[in-house]
Amino acid sequence: MITVTRRTFFIAGTASTAMPWIARAVEPEFRLKFGNIVSADHPLNTSMAKARDAILEQTDGKVQIDIFPKNQLGADADMLNQLRSGALELFAQTGILMSTLVPVAAISGVGFAFPTYAKVWEALDGPLGKHVRTAFGKANLVCFEKSWNHGFRQTTSSSKPIRAPDDFIGFKIRVPPGPLWTSMFKAFGAYPVSIPWAETYSAMQTKIADGLEQPLIGLLVDKMYEVQKYCSLTNHMWDGFWVLTNRRLWDRIPERLREIVERNINEEAQRQRTQVEHMNATLQADLSSKGLEFFKVKNEDFRDKLIAAGFYKEWHKRFGDEAWSLLESTTGKLG
Repeated sequence: MITVTRRTFFIAGTASTAMPWIARAVEPEFRLKFGNIVSADHPLNTSMAKARDAILEQTDGKVQIDIFPKNQLGADADMLNQLRSGALELFAQTGILMSTLVPVAAISGVGFAFPTYAKVWEALDGPLGKHVRTAFGKANLVCFEKSWNHGFRQTTSSSKPIRAPDDFIGFKIRVPPGPLWTSMFKAFGAYPVSIPWAETYSAMQTKIADGLEQPLIGLLVDKMYEVQKYCSLTNHMWDGFWVLTNRRLWDRIPERLREIVERNINEEAQRQRTQVEHMNATLQADLSSKGLEFFKVKNEDFRDKLIAAGFYKEWHKRFGDEAWSLLESTTGKLG
């Protein structure tokens, strides 16, 4: 099995130049590992499998993508290190979790910023998304143009339903390791506990936290309904994935092949967006049948709480005037 490294790029390139039929007959010239944290049946992976098949066909077998879901290659931080070192060729991660390397990448997850999916895509396919991708470039990463959908995040609990902002006071909530999540839930008076996704199910079983927050699709594919009782439709932040690659490795792939890879991944991302939006809109009945009880809330009450706590002012300062202005050009005034 050939993985893209300095050595294999050289070997594959030499073999294909001298005897092109050997590379095609034996195996692909470029074999790209795609790592991520979500389950194999999540639309991120099922849709990437479609892009993989199209890329293999359109490159005449020269480029193959091997998909490694659900932390098979390690936790978030492990895969990011692999990506930066060149040991991993493709990595899908949320902007919020990538903020440890590229702080502005988290801006798409600002609490209660986007009222609809249409506004999300307007921002991320527009100037704000370009601003974020440029920041990735400065970190020597190539960020593909189209982001992938995970959905608006909801709040679940094993102890009590969250109906109003004050219900968060003293509530231990599992959040991914990221300062934006921690900051937002602290503003509500909660106790955020940073736990990697791969450890979340067991953490809920052992009551390390009272609840968690996740798009409905995440609750379903990872069976969180087994360890949670209540779900409040807070829609508190949008979440999605950027597909990233290492600049040095990417530049070693011939331009013609890069175009095929990038085009197919971006096109599949746009189809996946619609699929996930539909799934998140229709999963409530399925999750209810599995025992999860749903509650509607007044989302504006939660946003008002963040305004009063100075949450938006704090993050405006952290992201800077340029990025915040690009965000508000789509969302309207925040805070």
